[in-house]
Amino acid sequence: MKKFLNKPEDFVDEMLEGIYCAHPEVTYTADDLRCYVTANPVPGKVGIVTGGGSGHLPTFLGFVGKNMLDGCGVGGVFQSPSADQLAEVTRYVDQGAGVLYVYGNYTGDIMNFDMASELVELDDIETATVTGNDDVASSVVGEEHKRRGVAGIFFLYKAAGAAAARMLPLAEVARITEKARSRTRTMGVALSACIVPEIGKPGFEIGEDEMEIGMGIHGEPGISRKKLAAADDVVDEMMERIFAETDYAKGDEVAILMNGLGGTPKEELYILYRRVAKLMDEMGVKIRHVWLGEFATSMEMAGFSISVLHLDNELEPLIAAKADTPFFSYFAK
Repeated sequence: MKKFLNKPEDFVDEMLEGIYCAHPEVTYTADDLRCYVTANPVPGKVGIVTGGGSGHLPTFLGFVGKNMLDGCGVGGVFQSPSADQLAEVTRYVDQGAGVLYVYGNYTGDIMNFDMASELVELDDIETATVTGNDDVASSVVGEEHKRRGVAGIFFLYKAAGAAAARMLPLAEVARITEKARSRTRTMGVALSACIVPEIGKPGFEIGEDEMEIGMGIHGEPGISRKKLAAADDVVDEMMERIFAETDYAKGDEVAILMNGLGGTPKEELYILYRRVAKLMDEMGVKIRHVWLGEFATSMEMAGFSISVLHLDNELEPLIAAKADTPFFSYFAK
């Protein structure tokens, strides 16, 4: 293992110390570095809380900021935050209008968020939940409830944050976020494993000339392992799975997220995106928004994912709304 760190067991907390030093607009509560919150909660606004394991920056905590999230429970690398930590974050961000939980569809996260909801109910804090499940490779059509939440959760954060910034009530923010969830699809591919610092070795093995289509962001198996192909061919295979689940009509609009998993240069992401854009153009679908870079990583894993949000008249202005966080800034054009 070759990494710039001190002690592996201090990896997460020292990362957080660095973030707090660099970004005074975020802080922590309950004397717990892993209870990560905005330093400037907005009175009367629905709070948006996420959470999950470390190792995925900027997901999850990187999207806490203006017009996006209000707080995040931070777990160990690929580990869920505790129910108590999530409850503390919830209490801090609640400004009298309730709190929406938005997180990935993983067993540990579900259990701990549910427990946190029960804990804060004793404080008369109302909560609602939308669980991201955009990974089309992780389950078949008809069993979407089994799917993993991956990079497409970015679109849920964007929609939820913009809706809450409009001072909409909790039920309405949850409805809009649920709509974004239902219209988001993601497909990923990995070329290499990653190393969890406290383990010190790769989590799996993959050949130098191999790729895994549909691999999860923790190294979960995909749908096929095969020889590395040309970039256009890889995109065609991934987009075929996404197109199969959405009836795009000529004139429809989408937002695209080209996400690097931690070890993929932007140059390669642009090569891949040009193919996505061509396929959309051939279908007569307009790309209204595109973001390209690292949004949900897996430590230093080489690979990428494509997320597509099928826009409508309600979602488009929310996705287009300005946002400003330590890891993401967007100002409407």
